[in-house]
Amino acid sequence: MDVEGTSVSGIWWRHIPSGGDVHYRPDPPADSRWQRGEVIDAIYLADAEETAWAEWYRALAESGLPPQQALPRDLWRWEISLPDVADLSTPEKLERVGLQTPTPSRRRWPAFQEVGEILHADGWLALLAPSAARPEGRVLCVFREEQTVAGATPIPPPRKFDEPPSVPRGMTT
Repeated sequence: MDVEGTSVSGIWWRHIPSGGDVHYRPDPPADSRWQRGEVIDAIYLADAEETAWAEWYRALAESGLPPQQALPRDLWRWEISLPDVADLSTPEKLERVGLQTPTPSRRRWPAFQEVGEILHADGWLALLAPSAARPEGRVLCVFREEQTVAGATPIPPPRKFDEPPSVPRGMTT
């Protein structure tokens, strides 16, 4: 695939069901935009707290679940230091692998999953892409074979949310 690599470091965000394992992993592994759980599992992180919540609201809107029914949640900060990340962070970089900018719908997931799974098979540790729910945001899909991921360290304590957080500005659903 015609993909440039980059390194990603800094603080990223992930929410999970409150009180759960910080390395929460559904069983069986879930399908998401960039991979199918039966092929490879992944942990998804957001570049900002607003992006994490925009993605949460997007998923809830798509499933028809009211926010209150998906609470409480813990928001974790993660220290990320990954050297080999496939960079799909712009429309031009997505176009080079045959994709358009992601939209908040599962209907187009198969094309994204195919690209993600090829990148994983080619040895990429993760991929960086635009958020479908918050266009100025970025998501980091980190492929994982094990419960924990080298280069991704949670920073305790999490912030617990018993009430829905504010809807992020610039969000698309």
